[in-house]
Amino acid sequence: MPEVRAKKALGQHFLTDQHVAERIASTLDDYKGMPVLEIGPGMGILTRWLLDKGHDLKVVEIDTESVDYLARNFPQLDGRVIEADFLRLDLQTVFGDGKFCVIGNYPYNISSQIFFKVLDYKDRVPCCSGMLQREVAERLAAGPGTKARGILSVLLQAWYDVEYLFTVSENVFNPPPKVKSGVIRLVRNNVTELPCDAALFRTVVKATFGQRRKTLRNSVRPLLPPGASLPDIELLKLRPEQLTQDQFYELTNLISSLRS
Repeated sequence: MPEVRAKKALGQHFLTDQHVAERIASTLDDYKGMPVLEIGPGMGILTRWLLDKGHDLKVVEIDTESVDYLARNFPQLDGRVIEADFLRLDLQTVFGDGKFCVIGNYPYNISSQIFFKVLDYKDRVPCCSGMLQREVAERLAAGPGTKARGILSVLLQAWYDVEYLFTVSENVFNPPPKVKSGVIRLVRNNVTELPCDAALFRTVVKATFGQRRKTLRNSVRPLLPPGASLPDIELLKLRPEQLTQDQFYELTNLISSLRS
């Protein structure tokens, strides 16, 4: 069968290494029997391993050429290929109220947006794994005190245990990307409620990393009402990448008290 042309506009780089594909599929071995959604299957190198492992699989693909290829080569996916943009897909219509896992060789150009959407379904997605640009993967797993730490690091780690698993060479793709890739796994932790206002927490994280070169004392001022006075505490002398999860909760509660 003719192969699918990689389209630059869709960020397509097709994995060609079966061993890597199997390792990525194996990240969901603990979730057999739970529905799985694969994002951007392309020509199905990861799809094949997920099916071989017996997963209850659906795939979402925006590229019509890839959809046609999957229809020809994976008859077992009949009725399970969703031709859509994942970022606009209503997952409630796909899985109802049930839980499901997410996996994929994620397009570099939308990988961060994919994980923001996973966050919106955090109580429905016990595990999310896959491959993305190495620098982005490292950022998601970055701990306090590292330069890689950013908005998604903190937001995801509030609800998930994030683990960077392994690096993938650019030479196992067609066409090869200009950067290496990294495989990560997010496993839902036991947190059911944050020790602060969750919406304000998200606002605080975004505001502080939006001005990451400033100390917290300066970056949080736009979140406060006019005339509000910040206390003289060590926390406010730090920059956002230095904070632990608990310190972000503390900062959020401080801002909440000053706003009320």
